[in-house]
Amino acid sequence: MRKVLPVLTLVLFAIALFLPLSEPQPVSGQAATEALTTDNDAKTDDLFNGFGAKGTPIDECVNEPVAPTARGNGRFEDNKFIFSERETIEDGLGPTYNDVGCVECHQSVDVGAFGQQMEFRAGHLVNGLFVDAPGGQLVHARATDSDIVEHISTAETVKAFRVTLSTLGDGFVECLANATLQNNVAAQPAAQRGTLTSVPVTEANNTLRIGRFGWKAQHASLVSFSGDAYLNEMGITNPFDGSGGTQENPASTAEGVINVTFPSPFDPVPDPEDDGDDVLAFADFMAATRAPGRQNPLPAAAVRGDSLFNAVGCNVCHTRTFTTAAPGTLINGGAFAVPAALGNKIIHPFSDFALHNIGTGDGIVQNAGQGSANQIRTPPLWGIRGRNRLMHEGLNVTIFDSIQLHAGQGTTARNNFNALTAAQRNDLIAFVLSL
Repeated sequence: MRKVLPVLTLVLFAIALFLPLSEPQPVSGQAATEALTTDNDAKTDDLFNGFGAKGTPIDECVNEPVAPTARGNGRFEDNKFIFSERETIEDGLGPTYNDVGCVECHQSVDVGAFGQQMEFRAGHLVNGLFVDAPGGQLVHARATDSDIVEHISTAETVKAFRVTLSTLGDGFVECLANATLQNNVAAQPAAQRGTLTSVPVTEANNTLRIGRFGWKAQHASLVSFSGDAYLNEMGITNPFDGSGGTQENPASTAEGVINVTFPSPFDPVPDPEDDGDDVLAFADFMAATRAPGRQNPLPAAAVRGDSLFNAVGCNVCHTRTFTTAAPGTLINGGAFAVPAALGNKIIHPFSDFALHNIGTGDGIVQNAGQGSANQIRTPPLWGIRGRNRLMHEGLNVTIFDSIQLHAGQGTTARNNFNALTAAQRNDLIAFVLSL
């Protein structure tokens, strides 16, 4: 008995250590299954994951696309068409904006995926604290009138570009429970532990939920994300843009900040410029996309590099596997119920969706307080073989150089990578490029 007790104690201790690291368990009686994936080939019609109806490709000469009036009651092909439309001044484009449509930035290698386009943010420090540039930290690249093209002064000493992220598979990410993300972060070593932030869900009266979308994890729902992007990237006011669809972004010009909201001479369209239907179409298109799949067939080097990814510690922040909440679970402050197509699905995003300081932060503060200035959300690596502009500024073009930039909380993983043999490093890189 004396020998049994110490052994039993060790076994229980080992189990206790393992449990926080294990994946969330599905609801009893509903076994989790792998999420559907796309082959990341635009020639293949495999984007639809089964959320809602698929419909048929839109031909405007025959029928106009119909936007949903509530989450899930539209058709995928209609939503995809609306996601791909180019906005005009008559639609409310601008007065300041970054591009004319969602697909202009989210297209490589398929509709909804990556892009090389970048947005620009700026501000300055006052007593060591970040302050937005006059007129706002987001400095738009374009305008509908040359008099309101935005410029910053030399007073704005904190400047950052951010490259476009992929939205494929984001419906599964939306359906991750708060507790799932919290448990994952809690299991990380203290030195590498990420920071989760609570952000308002606009369609649920700004109820707070853990953020997971954007370089600063500044959004928790696809409707909030879409409403924000419609205003901030295309200049189209809408009920989900954070201001209720009543206010354009002011223009920060060389002559000062100019109010461009209707009925200004720069904005001929009354607000809100969209009634919210387009936003729902954007959100449901993204929610209905499959997760990015692995390279097929896998190169031998990628197979060899698989275990090295964990061995050097990349998986601490680039979490391999999550399971989404069960179908019927209310999320987004009760505004959305997890559908069967997205519930109890096993996904492999290679991200913890948390903020970390790995020495590459841009100094910009958005939603998580001054302590987040130099933190960046762990970018999901799924689908990364489809892009060649890396890190948040899109200024790196190799996986090797991107790893070398890892400092701060990423130092251990970088040093472990550098301690590998040259052949092992090449295998690990091949694994990343197979995602």
